[in-house]
Amino acid sequence: MSNNIRILVVEDDENLANNIASFLSDFSEVDIENDGLSGKFAATEDVYDLIILDIMLPEMNGYDVLKNIRNDKINTPVLILTAKAEIDDKIHGFNLGADDYLTKPFHREELQARVKALLKRSGILADDSILKIKNLEVNLNNHEIDAAGEQIALNGKEYDLLVYLLQNKNTILTKDQIFERIWGFDSDTSITVVEVYMSNLRKKLRPSKNDNLIKTIRNVGYIFQDDTEN
Repeated sequence: MSNNIRILVVEDDENLANNIASFLSDFSEVDIENDGLSGKFAATEDVYDLIILDIMLPEMNGYDVLKNIRNDKINTPVLILTAKAEIDDKIHGFNLGADDYLTKPFHREELQARVKALLKRSGILADDSILKIKNLEVNLNNHEIDAAGEQIALNGKEYDLLVYLLQNKNTILTKDQIFERIWGFDSDTSITVVEVYMSNLRKKLRPSKNDNLIKTIRNVGYIFQDDTEN
């Protein structure tokens, strides 16, 4: 179960990377890259909620990967996971824009706890796995959607879209951001699918009077916003 959370693991030890992906898969979708250049490309070309980054990587070291993505104005939280345990290494990582630093070997429970803490800090993962706005609630554990006491049935992409909007409520999302997050930048589908799904989602939210939460920003994208909160 991914809950629409996406994590990128950049780690050249394939067994370790696969193990990390396995024990994070209960609450996230995990992509793996095994060298620095591929990791930098993935981080800049796709949309992730968190990046787990090794330092000693082939092609490009983790420090340079981090420096490059921060220079590209990508503010995705980065957790450095490395055998380099000296205080100077940690300081260098934080100075380049890392959000956390965990040294190998590590306990899987600590890594998972740190990952969840970063996701909660950025508002992606709710403490109780409930996303809420007005009288609309989405339970990320069982995918149930409750609106004023009534259950709403959404298909897979509609559910993913609603979760993404809720995770970024009160934030303007461009059509490109939505398309890349829900369908993927390499999808064969046209970006016009965003408008189609947004229209379908509005229709399904209309009976509970939540359709007006989705506001169109002309020539830009959409914002999921409750005006009564302002």
